[in-house]
Amino acid sequence: MSNLPSGISVVVPVYNSEASLAILAERLLPVLHASSTRYELILVNDGSRDASWKVVEELGEKYPWVRGLNLMRNYGQHNALLCGVRAARFDTIVTIDDDLQHPPEEIPLLLERLNQGFDVVYGAPQKQQHGFLRDMASLVTKLMLQSAMGEENARNISAFRALRTQTRRAFADYRSSFVSLDVLLTWGSTRFSSVQVRHEARPFGVSNYTLKKLLLHAITLLTGFSTLPLQLASLIGFVFTLFGFVVLVFVLGRYFLNGTSVAGFPFLACIIALFSGAQLFALGIIGEYLARMHFRMMERPTYVVGEEVCVEDRISGDVE
Repeated sequence: MSNLPSGISVVVPVYNSEASLAILAERLLPVLHASSTRYELILVNDGSRDASWKVVEELGEKYPWVRGLNLMRNYGQHNALLCGVRAARFDTIVTIDDDLQHPPEEIPLLLERLNQGFDVVYGAPQKQQHGFLRDMASLVTKLMLQSAMGEENARNISAFRALRTQTRRAFADYRSSFVSLDVLLTWGSTRFSSVQVRHEARPFGVSNYTLKKLLLHAITLLTGFSTLPLQLASLIGFVFTLFGFVVLVFVLGRYFLNGTSVAGFPFLACIIALFSGAQLFALGIIGEYLARMHFRMMERPTYVVGEEVCVEDRISGDVE
């Protein structure tokens, strides 16, 4: 491959993956060695409950290019990714999951597309290896990202990415506990692309990214990085105000034309239910935004690193 990057930092968020980490490192080694003269693997342990951190320590002793960051607790996949992206030393970053569903051998495809003038390249799976509900939740998340990234790019997002390290300057001061790396990347660039890559079946265990977590992530995208819900609440308020005006015209017209009022309780109950539901819906949206403001005022950390596996001076050439 021409125009090899001067250095590659591979960032992997780790959660309960003790069985796959050693295999991942072994498969990454020949790929990285062929792609660049300098490289590193950053394993960010996101509060794993198994022996994942012990495996990270063993890999750090075995390979001089492996670094480990052990977070104090489970902060979430995107928080762990942000930690690893900020710790990266080289000019190109590749993010990949720890479950071996993203083949490391496909990394050169991402790097080749990155060299064509893009800042972020996603590895779009040729065929998803998840269940129906997980795929639907992923679709919802991608729909939430369309306004920030554009329809085509949002459709192809995945956890398998290659990006230029300089894009992180746009969110260097980001401090919220609610993180979406894909949205943060849009703060630094609009040059996104994607390539088709293989997506393999998970060889160990089951996915830790459940339907519930994906839906919560979609809500975070909506209320943490967009004003769309507030605009929706305003639209609903306008529609129901217009509806109330139409009902008023109907009631007055019936009274003046027929000399009778609108009959009884069912009509009144329906009107009250409709307007009460709209008001509670709008209040719920406002409450979500107030909750986000509350947590930001508390200044909850995005992540806290407890331990680190890194032998200094093994790798030179830090970048900004």
